[in-house]
Amino acid sequence: MTGKKTYDPYESLHKFSQLWEKQINDFIYLWTNNKEFVKMSNVGTEIHSRYLDQFKKNQEALASVLNLPTKNDVTNVAALTIQTEEKIEALEEQIWDLQDSVKSQSKDIESVVEVSKEIIKLTKQLKTELVKTKKELSDSKDLHAELQEMKFELLKLNDFKEEFETLKGLIEKDKSAERELAGAGATK
Repeated sequence: MTGKKTYDPYESLHKFSQLWEKQINDFIYLWTNNKEFVKMSNVGTEIHSRYLDQFKKNQEALASVLNLPTKNDVTNVAALTIQTEEKIEALEEQIWDLQDSVKSQSKDIESVVEVSKEIIKLTKQLKTELVKTKKELSDSKDLHAELQEMKFELLKLNDFKEEFETLKGLIEKDKSAERELAGAGATK
């Protein structure tokens, strides 16, 4: 019993899988070493890339028509939010600095009045800046809507141009086929 080796099905399965792996690797090597296969895979990759680009354009056009935000819109809003928060923090720091100076100069009434005048002036400037910013934001929204409409129209024109080029190519093929037929008829 000690000299007998027991049958292990996993060992034969392991040998079979190694043999199969080697054959598949050889097969893949032959295909990837083939120039025509590489060219075809390159063409397939280019077609897929064009399809993805067209899909992205269509998705953005649909989002603009449905008035849904795109990834770029969300990115722009996030950037504007960050900038606004930074400006608010800077303004808060300025206000804190002003408050500290008011506390340190509270003994002298004239200096308090001057600081108060500066705070009022800054507040008025902030209000005017806020009004300007609101107006610019509404203007940019209007411009954005117009740009979206222009993008959509440009996409339509690009699609029309591609269809026109395709039809032009088909007409030229038909003309060349008619010439060949006419040339073949003339030789008989």
